Amino acid sequence: MLELYQTIHAYYILLPNINFTIMKYYTSKTISATFEDAVKLVTEKLKTEGFGVISEIRMHEKLKEKLDVNFKKYTILGACNPTFAYMALQMEDKIGAMLPCNILVIEQGKDKIEVATINPLVSMQSIENNNLHDVAKIVSESLNRVLEQI
Repeated sequence: MLELYQTIHAYYILLPNINFTIMKYYTSKTISATFEDAVKLVTEKLKTEGFGVISEIRMHEKLKEKLDVNFKKYTILGACNPTFAYMALQMEDKIGAMLPCNILVIEQGKDKIEVATINPLVSMQSIENNNLHDVAKIVSESLNRVLEQI
């Protein structure tokens, strides 16, 4: 990471008139709810945007099981909108390596839950297929609406 920062910084010094923005790879929102209620709420709101939850990984339970360590409540929801997935797969058959969209539900304190979604616009930048940008934009807008609704 330091090497990347130094490279970007070097380019900025060499080309000071070029503006660039480093976008975050996720978007998040903190809500007041119990952890279980937050998982249910996020799942429901994903459905309103056409996403189904096709996987649910309870990292805190897996870490306890595999490493015998305690970790805050942390669930990864694998969400898929079949229409968007199909569109993307038709444009780039290896895009499946980036699917499904991951949504995190993280307990940051008592009844303080952070919900974070992947930023598809950022993840699609690593793929050399400009056609995916439009799909990524639609998916990003849809995931942002989910965050707005919770």
